[in-house]
Amino acid sequence: MSDHISGPRALSNPIADITDVYTFPSPEKPGCLVLVLNTMPMAKPSDLFSDGLLYRFRLRPLHPPSPNDAGWGFVPGEEEIVVDCVFVAPGAGDRQQQGTCVSPSGESIPFFVNDLEGGSGRGVRVFAGTRWDPFIMDARAALATIANRELAFTDPGSIFLDGKNVLSIVVEIDTSFLWGRDLVGVVAETLTRGTFNVRIERVGRPEVKNMMLAPKEFDPVNRDLEIRDLYNMEDAFHLGDSYQGAYRARLDANLAFWDGLDGKVDWHAEANGSHPLTDLILADYLIVDVTKPYVEHGTFLEIELAARRGEAHQTCGGRTLNDDVMDTIFTQLVNAGHGPTIRDGVDSATRPATRNFPYLATPNPNPPEPPEHH
Repeated sequence: MSDHISGPRALSNPIADITDVYTFPSPEKPGCLVLVLNTMPMAKPSDLFSDGLLYRFRLRPLHPPSPNDAGWGFVPGEEEIVVDCVFVAPGAGDRQQQGTCVSPSGESIPFFVNDLEGGSGRGVRVFAGTRWDPFIMDARAALATIANRELAFTDPGSIFLDGKNVLSIVVEIDTSFLWGRDLVGVVAETLTRGTFNVRIERVGRPEVKNMMLAPKEFDPVNRDLEIRDLYNMEDAFHLGDSYQGAYRARLDANLAFWDGLDGKVDWHAEANGSHPLTDLILADYLIVDVTKPYVEHGTFLEIELAARRGEAHQTCGGRTLNDDVMDTIFTQLVNAGHGPTIRDGVDSATRPATRNFPYLATPNPNPPEPPEHH
């Protein structure tokens, strides 16, 4: 389920569980980049943000791969822009929770949760509140595919999260903050708040943890290891050496499983035995071209796939709210784009996102009860 419930810590602390991250050029204000962090899967309309967490966006300029690089090799620069949002616990007489966004320039921008006007400062606009979960995927069919080792998608399928809510943070920043670069890497994190910040979760692309790292049964090296909490603690822009072998073994095995579901191999292992997608997945941040206009569909992975082909990308990349990214992911995993589109049978939310700030659709006032976990 994208990044919902992406490990034991996320299951035990859903308030810190990042469900999805999106980034795209603003369809409403050209020259601005939209950043979206969704958290708290299956949120109730009354749920509030944690006063014990730091909700963070990190952005770095990306250098394109060299002409001699046969892979995906976008290299993050050392410069970094950070946008932090924090919240206070409402007092007994408070009608709304208050938050503060610290902009790339260091300005503190106050706002109230669920206020559609949000808060604004120099080159920054921010909203936080309950919204309709925009993630589009037949999660039950995807899990059945792994369990039964054969494609289980039907047409039509059903969106497990349709009608459920999330707590959403939307920040729109002027691209003048972004070093004059076109390609930017974006990741979102939740961290403990205080003088010592511990990373709880970090998310770049969808389904890296749940569809690609979670299954254990195909991994010949670490078959008993729940790997996702370790992965969550890593710096997305500087993956540590300590567990990298474990991540690679898990990805090589699971990606080979996905590739074999159509009965043929489309991703041939490299000379060292590594799956060709492993390095791309471990560079786990969204890549967006802030100089290109907003496009509703078909931008996810377009920059990365064009780079692999040695071609110039055509779109803004990133990830938009209404883009059916799972069909793109499943197609690349199963047939590398050499065969038919692998559809999960769902194409859009019943309440799609809009082209106006704060973009995500209004929440469901009566969301279904979340399932119990045992």
